[in-house]
Amino acid sequence: MSIVELLILAVGLSMDAFAVAMCKGLATKKLSWKKMLIVGLWFGLFQALMPLGGYFLGAGFHDMITAVDHWVAFVLLAIIGASMIREAFSKKEEPADASLAFGKMLLLALATSIDALAAGISMSCEEGTNIWIAVALIGCTTFLLSAAGVKIGNVFGVKYKKKAELAGGVILILLGLKILLSDLGVLPF
Repeated sequence: MSIVELLILAVGLSMDAFAVAMCKGLATKKLSWKKMLIVGLWFGLFQALMPLGGYFLGAGFHDMITAVDHWVAFVLLAIIGASMIREAFSKKEEPADASLAFGKMLLLALATSIDALAAGISMSCEEGTNIWIAVALIGCTTFLLSAAGVKIGNVFGVKYKKKAELAGGVILILLGLKILLSDLGVLPF
């Protein structure tokens, strides 16, 4: 994957964390830089660690799936993207909670980074992907977007939460499709 593709992937993966961070901001009465940094660090760290784990998990099975790796990457990214799109159209709303307690943030960070684990598996199927650059980009992008999401949620409310989830889902599906079509020789890049 190129740097541009990794950055697009990072933005797509960070949309769940961004949406949750917006909810944290909405529920926060008195916003501070410290709260923004805490939320950004939780989500950024987990979004960085999960693809790393997925990458090494996928690398262990790489020899067995080399012939179909592009399909694996496409299916995983399409499933993640479809799930995000489904969430964007869901009527179910989770109540806003301003708590930054260890247990709550751990659960939220895990829940929003499961898709990053699957993305890490798909990255192990892509030749030329530097996992360390990918992890750094995903972690930093998620950190920045999550910290900003707290502020945006605090100022604007959750007006853009559904749109962020929808955009993230579409980005991941299109990236998976690009990987598939490139490996099948349909796209020259």
